[in-house]
Amino acid sequence: MKRRLYQLDVFTNTPFAGNPLAVVIDGDGLTSRRMLDIAREMNLAETVFVQKPTNSQALARLRIFTTQTELRLAGHPVIGTWFLMAQLGVVPAQEGPVHIWQQTGAGLLPVEISFHDGRPARVTMLQKPAEFKPAKLSKPALLAALGLTARDLNPDLPMESVSTGIFNLMLPLANRRSLGRIRSNPNALLAALGGVDTVAYCFALGARGQAFSRGMVPWALYEDPGTGSAAGSLGAYLVKHGKLQLKERLGIAQGIEMERPCRIEVVVEENKGKFTPRVSGSSVVVFEGFLEA
Repeated sequence: MKRRLYQLDVFTNTPFAGNPLAVVIDGDGLTSRRMLDIAREMNLAETVFVQKPTNSQALARLRIFTTQTELRLAGHPVIGTWFLMAQLGVVPAQEGPVHIWQQTGAGLLPVEISFHDGRPARVTMLQKPAEFKPAKLSKPALLAALGLTARDLNPDLPMESVSTGIFNLMLPLANRRSLGRIRSNPNALLAALGGVDTVAYCFALGARGQAFSRGMVPWALYEDPGTGSAAGSLGAYLVKHGKLQLKERLGIAQGIEMERPCRIEVVVEENKGKFTPRVSGSSVVVFEGFLEA
């Protein structure tokens, strides 16, 4: 049967920038195997399948696939999918924010969609409370896999794994020049990460409330232009280590080295003693069509 397919660029207002995302908006009836096949056909960082929710509170269920596996949660798929659903009228437009619930592999989570002149302008996702764990990895092996040396590290911040839905490795670098020197070997990176498919989120701090990042992944795509889940993790990490205040806005520039610049905004709140990030961004639709599946 024909299924409606859209491709968006996420964390940008400019076509052919940002992080590409494929969305199949009528994903009911597809098996997990078929969804993975379609994600491989799209050959993007993630492909989303929108389905009817099994929880009555949710407006829709999102199934998120890489070319390798299904993810419980990811940032740019959520931002892009709900921007699209708002543009298609699934979320009714009104001036100001609209709050809905989504069903994901990580559970039932809220989303805020802001409209301007009847069109979606911004999507904000509330991520899970942050969890922190030491990064028990070989630092020399990790640096070698990224083409870096110990001089490229920021000595004032630790390497740490952080989850606000899925775990990402926070790797603080000394400056933007170090970011530009990254030359990743995906196979070596996977081995350095202990065989775990996670993002090595390399970042350098700029002025207060500003960071620059690269999301290095241990599979064939090798780099993610804009990583919303890791951006939320970075916000929580920076609050924990005193580089960001609660409710202070963090602007993250990612994808610059790939010539697909992304702008991600993060605000971290405290909830029951845990840091909970809100991640925001815009999107633009670049094409629509039909998929035979």
